[in-house]
This record gives sequence, C-alpha cells and structure tokens, in this order.
Amino acid sequence: MKPAAFDYQSPTSIAEAVQMLAEPPEDGGDVKVLAGGQSLVPLLSLRLATPARIVDINRIPGLTGISEEGGVLTLGALVRQRTAEHSDVVARACPLMAAAIPHIGHTAIRNRGTIGGSIAHADSAAELPTVALCLDAEMVAHGSNGERTIPAAEFFTGFFSTALAEDEILTAVRVRSVAPGTGAAYEELARRHGDFAMVGVAAQVRLDGDTVTEARIALSGVDAQPVRASKAEAALVGHTVDEQTLSAAADAATADLHPASDLHASAAYRKHLAGVLIRRAVRNAATRAKESA
Repeated sequence: MKPAAFDYQSPTSIAEAVQMLAEPPEDGGDVKVLAGGQSLVPLLSLRLATPARIVDINRIPGLTGISEEGGVLTLGALVRQRTAEHSDVVARACPLMAAAIPHIGHTAIRNRGTIGGSIAHADSAAELPTVALCLDAEMVAHGSNGERTIPAAEFFTGFFSTALAEDEILTAVRVRSVAPGTGAAYEELARRHGDFAMVGVAAQVRLDGDTVTEARIALSGVDAQPVRASKAEAALVGHTVDEQTLSAAADAATADLHPASDLHASAAYRKHLAGVLIRRAVRNAATRAKESA
C-alpha cells in the first residue's frame, strides 16, 4: 500500500517546528513529527496512520549532539541509534543504553532510527523507553509555552502515549552518568532476531564489595507502557547477588504483573519469562559492576 496524501513541511528551527505543530490543518486531521521514520513510515505505508500533515525535523540544527557535562549525559533527539551504539561517551556514561541499542531491529534500522524518535513513539515493547524509565531519564520538550523537562516516570502515559502536548517536540534526552562500581545489562527474548521482544529487562546495579547499594530494573512487553520493578529493586539493595536474592527479586517483580496474551505468547509465559530475564540481567549487571570497580 501507499501512504494517504498529506502535507509535508520541513522546518529549520525548533520555533518554526513548534509553530507548525500548533497550527491545526485546515481540513482537520493529525500532525505527526518525522525523525528517523523507522516507526512512522511503516505505519503510513499500511495506512495505520493517516496524518494530514508531517513535520520533518531533520533539517533543524543542534539536535544531533552527544555530550557529557557535570555528570549528565545529553543526547539530542536526532542522534541516530547507530551513532549512540558506537559512541565512547555513551558506553562510558550510560552502559545500559549501550547494551540495549544492539537489540533494536537490524543495522539498517539503527542507521536511520533516532534516540528521540523511539522514546517519543513510546512502544511498550521497545528498548529505549524501557532504558529511559529504568534510569529516571529526563526528556526535554519544546512547545508554544517554551521549554520544559519531563521525568521518565511521567513521560510514558499509556499505549503509544506520552505526556508531550500536541504542539511539543522532544529535543533531547538527559541521563545521569554512572558511578564507579556500576554495571548494566539488557536482556530480551524475541522469536526472531530484530523482532520486538516478547519481554525485555533493563537492569543496572551498583556494588560496594559484593553488596548491592543501588538497583534499577525496568521491563518491556508486560503492560501498555514500560514498567519499573521497584519491589525487585528493594529486594536487591543490601544483599549479595546470589541465587536466593535473584529469586526473591524476580518473585517481587512478577507478583503484580498482569501481561496480556497475544499470538506471540500467553500471559503466563510472559510472566514466567520476565522472572527468568530479571535473574539473568541482574546477574550479568552485577558481574560487570565488579569488573568496573
């Protein structure tokens, strides 16, 4: 199929893009932002999305930078996933993101897909929204009322839904750089390489000797939006990472999970898989934490 007809606009500044988003199309309809296009273009081709206007932000300067300052890693919304995947700055400051990005689709997709585009698309099965929630990332948005910062815990609001207003665009993502003694791992299971995972787990732990002093865990594919496993985090802090502790964390995380069944997996299988992947991710994160101390 071919996309339905739409108006195409290509702003060269954030202010111009915001103005285009704020002006409703004359004949009604939605306005969509185009970044890497790896989610939007297939939806257009299948006519699952039929916007009246598309605002292509790729000509806006200043949205492709990666920097670390004052213990904070900042990624522009248009940073390509492949660029972040091979960035020494990202690998050092945010090893969880570096571990998660290779799971995204295939190389050709990561060559065009953007950090901001994936997070703003808010697919509950995707890797980067899960990483953002796990790390308490901050999303920087620009709209008619100026700039604001939205914590990840407030950003994802439901199935493919975010706290972004209709006249706002995501311009940057900020994540606090890891401290020494921190390790991270991203584990997921998909039917085929490159498919969306049935369940994914992002885990980051900090150790003092063999004892967990900080734990962060988030899951994908188990709800309408990424899920933070706060009870599992609490079960880890103050303990060594042994099989008993891992089982306690997995049980704590899955006790309140109620994933949906679909043609790929039953709810019971997804819940079981979440526990398996939590144990695997935390174990691997702890091993890397010891190596980085």
